[in-house]
Amino acid sequence: MTGRVQDKVALVTGGAGGVGQATVRLLLAEGARVAFTDVDEAAGQRLQVEWSAEFAEAPGGAQAADQGPGGRVRFWRQDVASAEDWTRVMAELEQAWGPPDIVINNAGILIAGDIESGSVEDFRRIMQVNAESVFLGTQAAVRAMKARGGSIVNMASVSSWMPIDGYAAYGASKAAVGAITRSAALHCRKQKLRIRVNSLHPDGIWTPMTQSQAPGVPAKFMLFDPVKNPAGRACLPEQIASVLLFLASDESSAINGAEIRADGAILGVGL
Repeated sequence: MTGRVQDKVALVTGGAGGVGQATVRLLLAEGARVAFTDVDEAAGQRLQVEWSAEFAEAPGGAQAADQGPGGRVRFWRQDVASAEDWTRVMAELEQAWGPPDIVINNAGILIAGDIESGSVEDFRRIMQVNAESVFLGTQAAVRAMKARGGSIVNMASVSSWMPIDGYAAYGASKAAVGAITRSAALHCRKQKLRIRVNSLHPDGIWTPMTQSQAPGVPAKFMLFDPVKNPAGRACLPEQIASVLLFLASDESSAINGAEIRADGAILGVGL
């Protein structure tokens, strides 16, 4: 039995933690060859060793040795806000396995700050890591996928359209992700490229990044007002990874330029 992304080549940024880690594992389980990047080099190298052993055989029966150097999973350290790093990573990926079929721009940071308390330094850093990186990653992916097509998924947030006063810069960065995605999807359609570009907009996710903003708060209350929104709960990374898998796979071939919400019907309720 083959997987849902059997023998496809995938690249996932921010793959050493949270949603990225869950996504890499799921893509590997569904038959892809996965390169993942992160600034946490120690965690990335450790995970590469673990996953190389765990996924030594693809769902279709292919052995890791048949997948080229490094088996079915590879890690590279990458600063996603660096154009030079994007050039290097794409060159190394193509040399190892050929051009990617799937690119998931997942890396991001979260820094609290309302319009009064937020610093311009934090604003610039968030825009670099969360928005500029998606511009660079989408650009690199389109160039690499022009010959045979592929799927690009950019990680956004409900904060791209729903105001959250304590995270002004973060919301601005994720709104930029949505705009970059829509522009890239239209460009690919007009250029008759077989490349789909979509964005995913989750609400609270139970990851170390969000936990750091509210230490000790249970998952069911993370980022939610228990009075106004008693059904609120932070979703698990694996739940978001399953949506990313769908958007990356051929199962979503009719979806392009879309903002997919994984937000538990938060529209109209608010956090």
